[in-house]
Amino acid sequence: MSRFWPKTEQAEDQSYSRSILYTHVLTRGLQVGSLAGTGIGTSVFLLRNYKIVKQSAIPSSFATTLLRSTGVGAVIGTGMLSVGLPMMMRGKEPIEWQDRSYRLLYNKGQVECDDWTYTGMLVGGTAAALKGGHLGWRGVAGGVGAGSIAGMLGYMGWRYGVKGGKFEEEKL
Repeated sequence: MSRFWPKTEQAEDQSYSRSILYTHVLTRGLQVGSLAGTGIGTSVFLLRNYKIVKQSAIPSSFATTLLRSTGVGAVIGTGMLSVGLPMMMRGKEPIEWQDRSYRLLYNKGQVECDDWTYTGMLVGGTAAALKGGHLGWRGVAGGVGAGSIAGMLGYMGWRYGVKGGKFEEEKL
């Protein structure tokens, strides 16, 4: 998504700075919440499976438990950062919003990570909506969250595994 925002030569000229920063922060909130939800869902499934915690009325499969908990985590993470960003940026000058947004747009690694993340979110959300309609909003949000995690892991494998963490030199 950061690839599509207009870029300027100077940070103080950066337009849409609040939208850019909100998009970035809420996406990271979704990712962090999804990771936490995945960990919690795995733990709950294992605790129920080994009869440490009482089984629910209708036992869920691992995939269902994982997808639903990832979805709930994604929504909670996004919600928390939708409150956290205005609190952190309260009283900041417009140039501070512009500077942060400008830096995000000119960070090659961040732009590439966003490309992978948003692609994963689109694929995961679409797959969950088409296949897991019976899971409701938690299933679709879980698909989006799982896709964001898969996209981030794909980016890390590509950039640091295949490319060795290096970017190609730009020719002037």
